[in-house]
Amino acid sequence: MNDFTKDFAQALFNPDKINDLLRKELQQAVNNLPEAELTAFLGYDPYARNGWNTGNSRNGAYFRKVDTQFGPIEVQVPRIATVNFISTRCLTTSSTRMSWKA
Repeated sequence: MNDFTKDFAQALFNPDKINDLLRKELQQAVNNLPEAELTAFLGYDPYARNGWNTGNSRNGAYFRKVDTQFGPIEVQVPRIATVNFISTRCLTTSSTRMSWKA
């Protein structure tokens, strides 16, 4: 069993713990998306030598608090030096809420 399965089994009968678990997993997933998009956009991984002296270098990140149905999460949005890179279609430059409809 992986960690998520163990945590889910322990939190199964407590709605507050389930929300916390889902919020934590959502935050992790949403934070992985922009980094993967940036890697695909630039064409090289972080700290890769083939990205040196290209003019397009990673320039840290900023954090944005976003409200979700599971509670607020903190999203790390990466920056690059020369191009205005807006990542993920679910996050715009001014978004503060995320919602999913089935």
